[in-house]
Amino acid sequence: MRIGAFEIVEPLPQLREPHAVAMLRPWTDAGNVGALALLELERQFLARPLASLARPGSFYDFTRYRPTVYLRDGVRHLSVPNTVVSVATPPHGPQLVIIKMLEPHMFAETYVESVLTLLGSLGVQRYLWVGSMYDMVPHTRPLLVSGGAIGIETEADAKRLGIVPTGYQGPSTMTFQVIEKAPMMGIESLWGIVHLPQYVQVEEDYAGKVRLMQLLQGLYDIEIDVSDVEHALEQTETMDRLAADNPDLAQVVAHFEARYENRLHGKEQRTPPLPPDVVQFLNELGRRRNDAA
Repeated sequence: MRIGAFEIVEPLPQLREPHAVAMLRPWTDAGNVGALALLELERQFLARPLASLARPGSFYDFTRYRPTVYLRDGVRHLSVPNTVVSVATPPHGPQLVIIKMLEPHMFAETYVESVLTLLGSLGVQRYLWVGSMYDMVPHTRPLLVSGGAIGIETEADAKRLGIVPTGYQGPSTMTFQVIEKAPMMGIESLWGIVHLPQYVQVEEDYAGKVRLMQLLQGLYDIEIDVSDVEHALEQTETMDRLAADNPDLAQVVAHFEARYENRLHGKEQRTPPLPPDVVQFLNELGRRRNDAA
């Protein structure tokens, strides 16, 4: 069965007041925070596969998103990059349609239309987009979550959860049109992006994951894994030790702390520009990461 560009792997289920929870790779998944959080939702609620793009090559350049070969029981298989959808059933509240989006390289309008068609066919009532990005924020403060909402209930939830309204202007993703167009179908939209310290770039950011899980916990009946909290604390303690031993990093942290406080109190415009030595330190850090990659 096809719905838009998606192949449905089972008969279309009748869902209980479903909400969609989506993330997007690679644009807003710094530190794999969104991927880790959605994987946790799938694990907690024994999510079952629902759909994937029938012909992912219609949207993706496989010289940029490389297929990978893996072995299972001695048999070689090819894993093809795709957008995948699953359904999770918490014991209380709405069922969750989990969408792991891979940003399309082409025919993005068709991709967006297919996602919206799938949401409508499943009777989704709310679309939640989550993710993460690097920013000039310190590891010594609670991680900021910026975003917004369209709809009376989602606007109230965004305020209750402490989501900071975003004033971002600049390059974006065509998939943001799902947020814009879903309300035209009677689907409220909510989005929240966790801001991670620019100087802490790890493959799996558990501090970011815990912060995103806290956001999701404020909406749904989910648990936060104790081991994730422990990993996040270890990550923070490691950065504390590095800053204590590195005056340049300590200066970056102090400057980011000042920016953080100004942002919280609506005084971001008063924040002075980064000192040249801080800019130099961050640039050198970025070059080292690029060389290592």
